[in-house]
Amino acid sequence: MFIDKRRPPSPTGNNKLRINSFIRAKEIRVIGANGDQLGILSVREALIKANEAALDLVEVAPTANPPVCRIMDFGKYKYEQSKKEQGGKAHSKATHLKEMQLRPFTGEHDLGFKVRHAIEFLESRQKVKITLMFRGREMGFQEKGQETMAHIEQQLSEVGQLESPVKKEGRNLVMIVAPKTHTTKKKTKHPKSPDGIDYKGVQQSSVDFERNSVNEAKTQNT
Repeated sequence: MFIDKRRPPSPTGNNKLRINSFIRAKEIRVIGANGDQLGILSVREALIKANEAALDLVEVAPTANPPVCRIMDFGKYKYEQSKKEQGGKAHSKATHLKEMQLRPFTGEHDLGFKVRHAIEFLESRQKVKITLMFRGREMGFQEKGQETMAHIEQQLSEVGQLESPVKKEGRNLVMIVAPKTHTTKKKTKHPKSPDGIDYKGVQQSSVDFERNSVNEAKTQNT
């Protein structure tokens, strides 16, 4: 009897893909490492082919009938996914919150200087928190403060958009302006296909081959 000597990682936790000896189905549709269709095999036969290539057998479409498995380097796949996640975290950390403070009677020259700096921050993809501070008798000029904040919002509208509208925090008026989102083509989501397979999270090349496999199976059954 064939024994897979490599110790596969547990499929529990965040790892939702079953691999190697954790695959429960008796028969599976197998896709080779180069994308070639190897047909329907027993798990034992598929594991032999994976071992011969020094790769892993990964169940990429468990809801298909039969389940679809791909021969791949699972360690490399996890590493690439980890790099993508780290890249996303690094990108989010790169966005800082800059703060601009002013008073109800800040002069036009000083206000223009602060607005120019805010524009520079927004253009460099930084968020800007604008705080208008009231002191003493200035509390009686709330309406002027609202007008000033509205004026600043209008001046920043070409490069920024309100993330948090003007609100009162203690004695201050505060709003947060974020960099304007560039108009880009919306990322296509991966909905469940009519055959019931959830392809989200699987490498695109695998998705194409899996769909072809399922379509081929349907053609053969009709």
